[in-house]
Amino acid sequence: MTDSCCANKEQDLKALASKQAMVLWVVLVINFVMFLAEFLFGWISDSTALIGDSIDMLGDAFTYGSSLYVVNRKLSAKILASRFKAYLMIVLGLIVFVRAIYRFLYQVIPEIEIMGIVGVVALLANLICLALLTRHKSDDINFASVWICSRNDIIANTSVLVAVFLVYQFEYSWPDIIVGLGITILFLRAAFGVLRDGNKLKA
Repeated sequence: MTDSCCANKEQDLKALASKQAMVLWVVLVINFVMFLAEFLFGWISDSTALIGDSIDMLGDAFTYGSSLYVVNRKLSAKILASRFKAYLMIVLGLIVFVRAIYRFLYQVIPEIEIMGIVGVVALLANLICLALLTRHKSDDINFASVWICSRNDIIANTSVLVAVFLVYQFEYSWPDIIVGLGITILFLRAAFGVLRDGNKLKA
């Protein structure tokens, strides 16, 4: 009886890992495609917010890739992956911060039509990713950390759309710059939260 239960449990774990991997591949592809689109149109439209959000998308693509690597591995490997993702988020946050300072010094009003269209598409893409990841967010620390990243993406996308409205209203670039700085703060807070959770599990 015990052997049968163990065998069934092993099969359940393998099925769970297979489902996790499939979800991660889907959200990885979505995020990488959106990184290319947001970076390109962010550059064309001179939008700090879109470029910052595109870097967020690229960071998520790397995050999901590292999560695929550990989906069948032990807790220690998952903690290591969560730390890698946290450090990556910190680096990307600093990149956005530098970009925001640059745009502040050389102010150009972004093209709000492009910002608005791409911002809506990015929001829809991240809502799909969040819906897929929510089903597995309680599975382990690996999925908990990627779910946090996806949740933060929704906040960042909404901020981009708010920036579009404010730039349109005031015809000034400061809302776009502020959103870039806001995304930086979001990156850093989430990154340190993931590091803290990983340290608790290790202890």
